[in-house]
Amino acid sequence: QAQLVESGGGLVQPGGSLTLSCAASGFSLGYYVIAWFRRAPGTEREEVSCINSSGGNTYYENSVKGRFTIFRDNTKNTANLQMNNLKPEDTAIYYCAAVIRGSCPAADYNIDHWGKGTQVTVSA
Repeated sequence: QAQLVESGGGLVQPGGSLTLSCAASGFSLGYYVIAWFRRAPGTEREEVSCINSSGGNTYYENSVKGRFTIFRDNTKNTANLQMNNLKPEDTAIYYCAAVIRGSCPAADYNIDHWGKGTQVTVSA
């Protein structure tokens, strides 16, 4: 059964760092565009970052540029989101998504697989 599982979320103080991981099982992540979305309470889901299958093209939402870095390891069937200088407004549930036919930003395309999400809370 194809699935994505996120990990690495948690509680961190403002200015802190977290690295989220997305692990695929049941399919090869290397053929897919991978994106990270987030949803904060009372807001719409937004795409935070995206990386194409080769890793040569990336996308970042404006509010995270310079703070977040997306990268992937196709040999390990994983993708990651390094988040630095976290702010309270980054608090949300973060979801990993995979798109077989598309490019970045992935929100323009049909999402083939979604993870169940991992909570990130930034608070003093």
